[in-house]
Amino acid sequence: MAIAKAERLMNLALCLLGTRRPLSKRELRGSIEAYMEATAEDAFNRMFERDKDDLRELGLVIETVENLDGETGYLARRDSNRLPPITLDAEEAAALGLAAKVWQQARLAGAASGALQKLRAAGMPEAEDAYDSQASALEPRIPVHEAAFEPLMLACRDRRPVVFDYRKANAARPETRHVEPWTLECWRGHWYLAGWDRDRGAERVFRLSRITGKVRSRAGAFTAPVPDVVTVRETVESWAGETATRSARIRLRSGCGYPLRSRAQSVREGADGCDELEIPYGHGLDAWLVEFGPDVVVLEPADLRADVVERLRAVAKG
Repeated sequence: MAIAKAERLMNLALCLLGTRRPLSKRELRGSIEAYMEATAEDAFNRMFERDKDDLRELGLVIETVENLDGETGYLARRDSNRLPPITLDAEEAAALGLAAKVWQQARLAGAASGALQKLRAAGMPEAEDAYDSQASALEPRIPVHEAAFEPLMLACRDRRPVVFDYRKANAARPETRHVEPWTLECWRGHWYLAGWDRDRGAERVFRLSRITGKVRSRAGAFTAPVPDVVTVRETVESWAGETATRSARIRLRSGCGYPLRSRAQSVREGADGCDELEIPYGHGLDAWLVEFGPDVVVLEPADLRADVVERLRAVAKG
């Protein structure tokens, strides 16, 4: 079905680009095989309108012109759909090459490689790669280990609602969540999804590593508006205490918890194999501390200690 639709869109685009005068729906129906196979007029009209909208969404400029007889025609002028020449200097080419190396997972790697090949064929200069893996130990990467990444990426792109099972940090069992996905963002080595949680009627951020099972797509349109700017990172930072105004004291086993040590406001070495750290305390810090297991003990405040203990007990119960 996907191949048939892609072929139909290509044929429609070629017809609109290859004509010197506007073509009516009747003429287009007689020129494209898939349209000729539509026996009912209503079915053809719906198919044509969807295809026209899809081509416009892909960037094709389609003009609607009415002739002297009042019949509507369509065409895509080549001068309106021609991209300007691509001019990149060596530094810009090197930046694009470096960006393409970031994606080494799933279909993104092929898309990035294909885009570079097209740009080079169009005249982009070949830049010396200062980050060649054979010449340097430093190479940019954005890891994508979660199986949920690719279906969620496609759902964000296509604006399709999804359903998945999600296990919160303090929950023994996962819950089914119905989400309208907005965007994905990587922060501190973890991928997060921002979207509209239909069950809770509010915006939510989900960590992909806590999604269990498969992500299932659902038909239908979004029920909530998609904001122009989705502040995934700011939301996650506030949960992790990045924007906190309070402080917490913890005991941390020596040689462990380097992410905590990097954010510590003060560190006092202990003689018993543990260090005492003062770290920013904000919403969600308890969930983060639980991930370090027995390497961390909360000293104060008491409410943070109680939250961590409660989460650990929930995990122990399974």
